[in-house]
Amino acid sequence: MSEKIRVLISEEEVDARIREIAARISKDYAGKAIHLICVLKGGVFFTCELAKRITVPVSLDFMSVSSYGDDTKSSGVVKIVKDLDQPLEGKDVLIVEDIIDSGRTLSYLIEILKGRKPNSIHLCTLLDKPERRVKKDVVVDYSCFNIPDEFVVGYGLDYAQKYRNLPFIGVVELEEE
Repeated sequence: MSEKIRVLISEEEVDARIREIAARISKDYAGKAIHLICVLKGGVFFTCELAKRITVPVSLDFMSVSSYGDDTKSSGVVKIVKDLDQPLEGKDVLIVEDIIDSGRTLSYLIEILKGRKPNSIHLCTLLDKPERRVKKDVVVDYSCFNIPDEFVVGYGLDYAQKYRNLPFIGVVELEEE
């Protein structure tokens, strides 16, 4: 079997939408500083592009959680692989994700972070699959794209650690050789 990537969202569409979301965030946080928490590994591409376009002061930290391994579906078991380096107390936090699917990982993560006493916690994602949401308590404040229930790659999203570097959002299609 070989893999082919079908473009779902072009590089130009991704760039334009990130600019729009960054403008909304900048307006919503006017007069405040915002603390971005990038959820690694996939979120790093989106977080960097978003942060460059936000006009209010930005600080940044990284967290790595895992629930997928090398599979295409979440295992439902969430593991913190790398925790934050900075305290959150009193900060306006924006969690930045590459994709939100079932919401299990984010629900778990938000509960942990609330215990660290930030001023506020909001959620921003590049891609959202709302029809797959199991955890209804996960509210997405800023979403670039709602997408169908397909396994996507590119712009930080991977399939067995491949395709993160694609500048667009694509769908992996397996072909018989």
